[in-house]
Amino acid sequence: MSKHIHISEDDAVSLCSRVEDDFFDKKSINIDGKGIQKIIVAFANADGGELVIGIEDEKKEQVVKKRWSGHLNPEEFNGILQAIFILNPTIEFRHEFLSCPGLPGFVLRIYIEKTSEIAKCTDGKIYKRVGAQSLPVTDPNDITALAFAKGAVSYESTVLPNVDLEEIVDSNQIKNFCINLTPPQDPLAYCVNEGLADRKNFEPNCAGVLLFSDNPQAVFPKRCGIKVVFYDTRLEKPEREHLKKNMMISGPLYEVAHAAAKEVTDVMSNINIMTSEGMKKISYPPEAIWEVLVNAIIHRDYSIADDVQIVIYQNRIEISSPGRLPGFVTTTNYLDVRYSRNPKIVRCLAKYKDPPNKDLGEGLNTAFQKMKEWKLKEPILMEDGNYVRVVISHTPLATAEELVLEFLQLNQEIKNKQAREISGIHSENEMKNVFYRLRDQGLIERVPGKEGNAAAWRLAN
Repeated sequence: MSKHIHISEDDAVSLCSRVEDDFFDKKSINIDGKGIQKIIVAFANADGGELVIGIEDEKKEQVVKKRWSGHLNPEEFNGILQAIFILNPTIEFRHEFLSCPGLPGFVLRIYIEKTSEIAKCTDGKIYKRVGAQSLPVTDPNDITALAFAKGAVSYESTVLPNVDLEEIVDSNQIKNFCINLTPPQDPLAYCVNEGLADRKNFEPNCAGVLLFSDNPQAVFPKRCGIKVVFYDTRLEKPEREHLKKNMMISGPLYEVAHAAAKEVTDVMSNINIMTSEGMKKISYPPEAIWEVLVNAIIHRDYSIADDVQIVIYQNRIEISSPGRLPGFVTTTNYLDVRYSRNPKIVRCLAKYKDPPNKDLGEGLNTAFQKMKEWKLKEPILMEDGNYVRVVISHTPLATAEELVLEFLQLNQEIKNKQAREISGIHSENEMKNVFYRLRDQGLIERVPGKEGNAAAWRLAN
């Protein structure tokens, strides 16, 4: 059901002057159904967006307030709404009517959701939002790439006619796997029944090779590996001199996951960090690292010729997975929805005797919960270009004030740099403000005779 919302003149002016971008567009009431569909489809094929109808273009009307030019009656927008309702596949959206005292008529605001499959206009044309434009997608390769990116089509099902089926059915990986099934199965029968090989021509697909080839990198040199990098620094942008490890791990997906997790653990065992209890070996809940790593492997877009990357710093781990979030998954709902871009890979990995994706659908939720149990701040998930990146920081949940006092219970004094290291605060001035707040409460005091870089604080007498 639509809503009628009254907004202030300031809000109306702000809406009329708002700059169009990847997530916002505004149009005159004279736009036709074809033009509406173009914009709606473009937003749905990207990350969703907001469209306001009833605002004139700035090129036509220079006075901002006069750009507001809506319909006298909300029912006059029925044709526009009907143009959206008839789209197939259906696009999820919600709408509301805006009015403002002193400005003419109603304006229609529409919020469009990202779709899990390719959205099309009624004439079959496909568009995608890029900046402030709704651009056509006509090249077959671009349409296929869009389908892969949205998760509507998975590259895991792509048949590989130039690869012999023996690549997987005669591998040690699948033999060891099938003998541990209950009951044990023949490798060929398993591959055919699980959709890992074409039933007619008996040719393997991408999922079959990634899962069970003993040497998948020979077929997919840039799709089956995990790159592990270690920079011995806390800097956001490390220098070349900070690079201490740069290695590639390749092999069947199950083996790659375990080998990468072991490598991360080995690297961290040699990192010492400052904590409120003094210098200690860095440690994260192993379940959190494992779940984020497995999630990056099983939900990545295998149509992109790049590897999963794990970059380790002194105070954080960043795991990047090729491909954007699939379907209706967004950076705000990823903990609440379940969507598998690669169902064959997910299903087969779950059948291992010790499955890496044991709690199906709970991976990232487990990671967040474990970080909380360890009193560390929750991971941050973001889309960075054509990648999904998860940052696991070694930042305590305790406030900076609590950490300073905890440190001083075990140490005579604390300096600004030490306090920043244990609290995760980057700014020296922000850390000074923490000290000043504790000083004002009579909890700490400056150490006499120490100034400049040597300045330090201690518990108040």
